[in-house]
Amino acid sequence: MSKAKRKRIIRNTIDFYGADILDSPKYHVSDKNMQHGDVSVMEHSISVACVCVRLAKLTHLKHDYSALVRGSLLHDYFNYDWHDKDHGHLHGYRHASKALENAADDFSISPIEANMIQRHMFPLNIRPPRYREAVLLCIADKACAIKETFSKPFYDDVIKELKK
Repeated sequence: MSKAKRKRIIRNTIDFYGADILDSPKYHVSDKNMQHGDVSVMEHSISVACVCVRLAKLTHLKHDYSALVRGSLLHDYFNYDWHDKDHGHLHGYRHASKALENAADDFSISPIEANMIQRHMFPLNIRPPRYREAVLLCIADKACAIKETFSKPFYDDVIKELKK
């Protein structure tokens, strides 16, 4: 399969399962807050969703793609600038709970999605993920954070398409 076709499949998967999230004005607040380097929280979350879908397809295991995409898009839905001194202290330990609270307030969240959001900071937060989708999120989130800190995000072109 060509790289272009693979990207198109990933983009379509995210758009299909995450359209209500991506279309939400409240979700777009996350595009105003920076995550790593010059990458916004929204861009980071879309990148993580892309990597999760790619990893899921590579494993050839059964995955709940709806939960995988939605949990990935919402895993950092804390809606504040964590670089501010009011929020930065202990952000790594606390933001998952705030993201879950916001996600549950604004969207319908499944138990798998809730576990993904709440446990995505493992092993920093000591409770491990319960579902394979949450494990993929932990892996993808760390990989994307490292890439974004030193360069541009994975699937930069797909992010631009999905933000429109």
